[in-house]
Amino acid sequence: MYFFLSMLSASETVYTLVIIPKMLLNLIGLSQLISLVGCATQMFFFITLAINNCFLLTAMGYDRYMAICNPLRYSVIMNKRVCIQLVCGACSIGLIVAMTQVSAVFSLPFCALRVPHFFCDISAVFSLPFCALRVAHFFCDIRPMMKLSCIDTTANEILTLIISVLVILVPMSLVFISYILIISTILKIASAEGRKKAFATCASHITVVIVHYGCASIAYFKPKSENTRDEDQLISVTYTIITPLLNPVVYTLRNKEVKEALYRVIGRKLS
Repeated sequence: MYFFLSMLSASETVYTLVIIPKMLLNLIGLSQLISLVGCATQMFFFITLAINNCFLLTAMGYDRYMAICNPLRYSVIMNKRVCIQLVCGACSIGLIVAMTQVSAVFSLPFCALRVPHFFCDISAVFSLPFCALRVAHFFCDIRPMMKLSCIDTTANEILTLIISVLVILVPMSLVFISYILIISTILKIASAEGRKKAFATCASHITVVIVHYGCASIAYFKPKSENTRDEDQLISVTYTIITPLLNPVVYTLRNKEVKEALYRVIGRKLS
């Protein structure tokens, strides 16, 4: 559990660092333009880490399933090698999907605001040094970028929907199945104290899962006709900034060992 938590924390730290610096520059008015290369780079790391987080949460769900439903075999099945393989698999899926999505989006011509010609695309970056975009969003997300294209983006929207189903609905379904099996096992525990302890083990994870997958589903499955700039930005702020900020709080304050360690540290400082 702590291994997966450390991987999730590292991933979410980089995930927020990809977005927040440029967002702060936009807010204080220093620069509301972003180069095409910079935008592509930001989108690549954003997609990679977002998908990595989705599958890490799925791996954590599997870890909780094995701990509760197969406790005697847990240390054998969830050994160090398996944990590393799950983390590497999550990262690999993120990299592959990011390369596919970024290549599809940045093959489009964009009606930019500050370019020597009437449009720019990724092939023209080195010949157009001022090829820059003003994105109607606080970072280079997929839908705001496609809105800047000079051509029809139906094919890209279909690709985005297919990818969203694979990286949001499939992991979410696996977590859902894991918790059905977990709950059915917990209900068979004879003692009330045992049931309470088992539920407490999963409470933090299921809280984060609901917030993360819920916001991602709203952002990427909401009909295009219902999109408004303010709503999209509010949802994006929730799953890119607020959720990573809440995760450490949720996991630490609901963890008995962490709270006891915190009390010991505070006690030593006060004494």
